[in-house]
Amino acid sequence: MTNLSAPEALPAAPEASGSAANSGARAASLIVALAIAVIVGVSLWFLVQPEPLLVQGEADARRIDIAARVDGRIASRPATRGADEAAGAVLVTIANPQLITRLAEAEAAKTVAEADLARIRVGTRAEVIAARKAAVAAADASAKLAQQSYDRTRQLTERDFASVQKLDEATASLDVAKRALEQARLSHDEAVAGYTAEERGVAEAAIAKAEAAIRTLKAQVDELTVKAPAAAQVYQVNAEPGEYVSPGVPLLSLVDLSDVWVRFDLREDLVKGLKAGDRFAVRIPALGDGPVTVEVRTIATRGEYAGWRATRATGDFDLRTFEVRAYPVAPLAGLRPGMSAYADWKGAAR
Repeated sequence: MTNLSAPEALPAAPEASGSAANSGARAASLIVALAIAVIVGVSLWFLVQPEPLLVQGEADARRIDIAARVDGRIASRPATRGADEAAGAVLVTIANPQLITRLAEAEAAKTVAEADLARIRVGTRAEVIAARKAAVAAADASAKLAQQSYDRTRQLTERDFASVQKLDEATASLDVAKRALEQARLSHDEAVAGYTAEERGVAEAAIAKAEAAIRTLKAQVDELTVKAPAAAQVYQVNAEPGEYVSPGVPLLSLVDLSDVWVRFDLREDLVKGLKAGDRFAVRIPALGDGPVTVEVRTIATRGEYAGWRATRATGDFDLRTFEVRAYPVAPLAGLRPGMSAYADWKGAAR
């Protein structure tokens, strides 16, 4: 009987293995379904996220363009391209001999005007007064003689011993003598009184005019030596020794590397909400592409069509661009004009 019961227990093993296989298949299907769901969810999440917006800018600096103020020939040009010049350093010297001569003439004219004013302030010389006084005495004597001649001629005419013509001649001579005496007295009084206030004013005005001419010419002579208005680096040289330059002709350009900023030309929809004092991070590939915090100092008052556009910009119509100047919060060594900069505008902390 023991042998008969053993074969009946053998079929139970296949049923247990089939159940385990079905459970493994269901688990695998569930894992695959979860993986697909995760992939689809992550894909949908990335699709609904806004695309990052990168804006590109450029480093810029204060540029000083220096032009000639007077005409002349370039005598020397100590400044060279790329050289660092201190404030007040001589950059260019211009030769203009005619201008120097005109300055000397103006100084001589001032000397003459000052001498004339000194003469007027001293007054009339004593010798002139004495000569005028002597002229009065001579004119008085002539007038008395003419009066005596007239009196005698009149008496003779009344007695018919002299003609009327003689009387007319004596009358005219007396009139001339009286007028000469009057003129001599006036000249004497003028010499004694000296020069008038109006004459002194004219002499003083002549000095002021000469001084104004000297100041004008000295200012022009000073422009013959062109100096650096601030500490800067020579960026461009446009004049060589021996060349003739006229007023307004560019001589050279300077760049102040101590005043460097990052310039962005942003579309008007990106400028919305931006104000002076806001800070955000930019990256400068030439300086290691590390984050650099900058602060907005200037936003253009008026928008322009031309300028830098945001990368991957979209839109069906033109948008104006506004220039934004942002300065590094901390000094940034090596930052030079022309270096590219970019910022993730969505992630900019404003």
